[in-house]
Amino acid sequence: MPHRDAVIVDGVRTPVGKRNGSLADRHAADLSAHVLIALAERNELDPALVDDVVWGCVHQTGQQGGNVGRMAVLAAGWPESVPATTIDRQCGSSQQSIHFAAAGIVSGQYDVAIAGGVEIMSAVPIGATSAHDEYGRPGGPSVLARYGAEFNQGIGAELIAEKWGFGRTELDEFAVRSHQKLAAAIDSGAFADQITEVTLPGGSAFSVDEGLRRNTTVERLAVLKTSFKADGVIHAGNASQVSDGASAVLMMSSERAKELGLRPIARVHTAVLAGDDPVMMLTAPIPATAKALARAGLGIKDIGVYEVNEAFAPVPLAWLRETGADESRLNPDGGAIAMGHPLGASGARIMTTMIHRMRAHGIRFGLQTMCEGGGLANCTIVELIDE
Repeated sequence: MPHRDAVIVDGVRTPVGKRNGSLADRHAADLSAHVLIALAERNELDPALVDDVVWGCVHQTGQQGGNVGRMAVLAAGWPESVPATTIDRQCGSSQQSIHFAAAGIVSGQYDVAIAGGVEIMSAVPIGATSAHDEYGRPGGPSVLARYGAEFNQGIGAELIAEKWGFGRTELDEFAVRSHQKLAAAIDSGAFADQITEVTLPGGSAFSVDEGLRRNTTVERLAVLKTSFKADGVIHAGNASQVSDGASAVLMMSSERAKELGLRPIARVHTAVLAGDDPVMMLTAPIPATAKALARAGLGIKDIGVYEVNEAFAPVPLAWLRETGADESRLNPDGGAIAMGHPLGASGARIMTTMIHRMRAHGIRFGLQTMCEGGGLANCTIVELIDE
């Protein structure tokens, strides 16, 4: 059997809605169906050819329960023969869905797959499915006994800032740059090929990420109260925004793409995972990146664009410090501090943004990594197909 690869043909996403904003009243299955339909229509893909829809969602309860990926397929009006599954690797859920889809394609289990995800955080709040024992402790007594502390991402971000010596001003400066980069991307039309607009009740079109604060400054952020420690540095302005959204990428083997007359954007080059300290929690992108680069046989300077999810400002800043990466290549279109972080959708949203930028600017290699609850991280390297 000839060697198989996994390629990404296209990626689409909704605009990211702010908490209680334009997408707050959308059902997760319907918003997911919206990106599935858009992905199929713009690539003239017969949905019956899809071997699986691998869908990320962190809080799988309420409207996001009951295998929301399968509900999305049905809501889209696709054939009942199209299967789907829903997975949770915390914030990296839809990046993991890309990994699972790629593995299925390379192994020959799939010819065509769609990876993506959804989160309506306005309706299903953070912590809605947190694992607690009968005493209300996350993870149970054995985990608590092992670490002597409960897991809290905000406290983890504070620990990172303390370990790497990041002061509040430095974090706030990073946050302001995120908004500035997002504003520039929106104004330049950088997202035109990746956003599928959503028609709102009343007929208006929602087509622009609404978390952007164009006029934010370090001085304005300085007056915000810290969120996790009275004498800390983390607050709402230098952390990712609570958001709503959905995203999806179309994946298949190169051979199948050729048969269907489709031109892929990028090839999945390397996909790895890493675990790290679950109390500090958010540092795993650092070892995940080292592992990915070693497996790929690449150096950090070989990568033309880095997407490191901005869960909290210290996360990408510590990653930069440890990897020696060029900050000018980091999150060039803005990140979750400005755009928002609809948890289950963010991995595929970031991948969609990255591959479209790679194609627009002729960037050969892109790297994406995300911190995840429990001290985990995915890292994916993709290679531009320039044919």
